[in-house]
Amino acid sequence: MDKPAPGGEPFLLDSIALIGALGERSRDAVIVSGSHGGVSAAEFVVDHPHRPRIVFYNDAGIGKDSAGIAGLSMLQAIGVAACAYAHQSARIGEARDGYRHGVISHTNPLASRLGISAGQRVDEIVQRLLTPPVRR
Repeated sequence: MDKPAPGGEPFLLDSIALIGALGERSRDAVIVSGSHGGVSAAEFVVDHPHRPRIVFYNDAGIGKDSAGIAGLSMLQAIGVAACAYAHQSARIGEARDGYRHGVISHTNPLASRLGISAGQRVDEIVQRLLTPPVRR
């Protein structure tokens, strides 16, 4: 598990199962996971008491009945934005690769409201989310 550095870095979790180790630090955090976006992966976030702002998953090829992204709607239901990046753009199980090379394939409506859509790069989205707005 990589820790965010001052100045805005996301938490990079090769497995979303590691969210528990973040404790309160996950509250309103930006998390890039190497995990698939299925139900079993989303349950780790649903069961965690501190809600992140957004979680990125690997779409794992989508799969039968969209199983690889089924968790996005589960996170929507608890008020967490979630996206999946294409399995062809980044390795499954490697959050750093997802962060550096991931390209969004699917979003939940909360993520869409943040201006995230298919075709955007994970690293660019994350930096936008972590950069404080300029006050005039």
